[in-house]
Amino acid sequence: MAYIERDNLGGLIPEPATREIFQGIVENSAVLRVGKRLPNMTAKTQSINVLDMLPLAYWVDGDTGFKQTASQAWDQKKLKAEELAVIVPIPEAVLADSNYDIWGEVRPRLVEAMGRRIDEAILFGSGKPQAWRKSILDTADDAGATVTATSDIFADIMGEDGLIAKVEQNGYLPNRMLCGVSMRAKLRGLTDQVGNPLFMRSMQGSTQYDLDGIPLEFPMNGAFDETEALIITGDFSQLVYSIRQDVTYKVLTEATIVDPTTREVIYSLAQQDMVALRAVMRLGWEIPNPVSAYRSEMESYTPFAAYVPGD
Repeated sequence: MAYIERDNLGGLIPEPATREIFQGIVENSAVLRVGKRLPNMTAKTQSINVLDMLPLAYWVDGDTGFKQTASQAWDQKKLKAEELAVIVPIPEAVLADSNYDIWGEVRPRLVEAMGRRIDEAILFGSGKPQAWRKSILDTADDAGATVTATSDIFADIMGEDGLIAKVEQNGYLPNRMLCGVSMRAKLRGLTDQVGNPLFMRSMQGSTQYDLDGIPLEFPMNGAFDETEALIITGDFSQLVYSIRQDVTYKVLTEATIVDPTTREVIYSLAQQDMVALRAVMRLGWEIPNPVSAYRSEMESYTPFAAYVPGD
């Protein structure tokens, strides 16, 4: 029985396109773009050493006083690689049209889908693998580093016990803010005591959004859930991730694709004259959160804080 072999479609997935897809995912994912990438993982689980206890210095009393000893310790946190995948069915009739740019259509959708799922899982815990740690939002909530929105947006964010201060109180300096798109309008509406806009300097020029020197980003991949948080800020160098497997592909020619929840058949490739492109990547992430002199006595601290909607 004749069928479309993988070799017949090899031109659809050249190596340069593979690299381009991965770079596109990093660019499309706000988390991967602002986080810190570690060297690629060599196994499914990989440990990273984190400073856990600092040495202490002591004054020596008198010329013959005894000098005291101190200790320093490290703990280990684990990166756990989990798989992210997507299947794109394509009719064979479309492939037969040599003038049709298949990759031009498929590539943006792969990038968009994978970038969105990564951000949803890491920022909000939505659909995250069970082996992964708590999301950034849940981590901030557990540490009491959340601010509930009020009518005074400026105080909520910039005040002494506001969003930025929550990060500073935990011994970190925030270097980025990820915001829901609705925050653009809220920030544009902020004025000083005489009614001048705080952000808009010119009706002709583009508005530069930053607070206290911290750049603001407004992810547009659909992952930022404004019912959960309006802003997530912090020291994003403390969000580290590592790739276990770069994006790889396999062309499916006679598979049956089913709904993962209902197990109902969605596509029968052989019967419907279709092929499907399966893309897979594996990655893990962690928040090292090492101890520092500033917070060596604190029981709970986090490099992130969240501005959450009010009731």
